[in-house]
Amino acid sequence: MKPIRCFTCGKLLGDKFEEFERRVAKGERPARVLDDLGLTRYCCRSTMLTSVDLMDEIARFKK
Repeated sequence: MKPIRCFTCGKLLGDKFEEFERRVAKGERPARVLDDLGLTRYCCRSTMLTSVDLMDEIARFKK
């Protein structure tokens, strides 16, 4: 699931997650992308780095 908010501080992350994934997939360093997105708190950075989008996996089991 994509993070909507940071679990610790509550900062909105949902609008940044797709750009983060897209830019990292193109080969940019995650630290640089997070800096460009304005995510400076370690709690927000760790939430973005450790989140995995499992929606496709979950959707297989829905009938």
